[in-house]
Amino acid sequence: MRRALLAITGLAAGTTALVVLKGSPGASQVAAVEQPPVVPAGSDPAALPEAASTPTASGPARSTRPTPGARQSPTGRAGADAPRPAAPAPTSSAPRPTLRTVSGPQVTYEYGTLSVQITLSGTRIVNATGIGLPQSGQSGQRSDDVQATYSGTSGEVVRRQSAGLDTVSDATATSDAYKKSLQAAIDRAR
Repeated sequence: MRRALLAITGLAAGTTALVVLKGSPGASQVAAVEQPPVVPAGSDPAALPEAASTPTASGPARSTRPTPGARQSPTGRAGADAPRPAAPAPTSSAPRPTLRTVSGPQVTYEYGTLSVQITLSGTRIVNATGIGLPQSGQSGQRSDDVQATYSGTSGEVVRRQSAGLDTVSDATATSDAYKKSLQAAIDRAR
């Protein structure tokens, strides 16, 4: 919220300064607009170096140094008794896990041979696909049903993160072979 307020205030002040400084055509004087120093969000304004004298359009240079009677804290800085905003915690994001692909063994079953390949991001399965599934005939239809149910980035393998999958109706042999290769791929990935 403070950042947004500072950004809006800075934008408004900057726009005003541009309008004032640009002036109208033929204007012979340039007005100087005094703006408070921009303080980055989350930093301590008292920790910033004290500004040098700043000339203003309405009078002589004004110093930001405290006057002799100003209240000072034990640290020697005026206004140091005021509550300070909490410093933001350093952000050190962990490196993004790299994608890796692990293949399960080829499993021979009554309609052919298949293997399952999984893609992992860290330890999480993000994709799975059956390789070598039959493409034609009745077994091709069963393979398509198994592939549609288990594989892909939104398939059952990704949702459940395991080989404990429900058997696809009318594709028991293909489902069992898929799950067997998948379990071996998961074991290899660990």
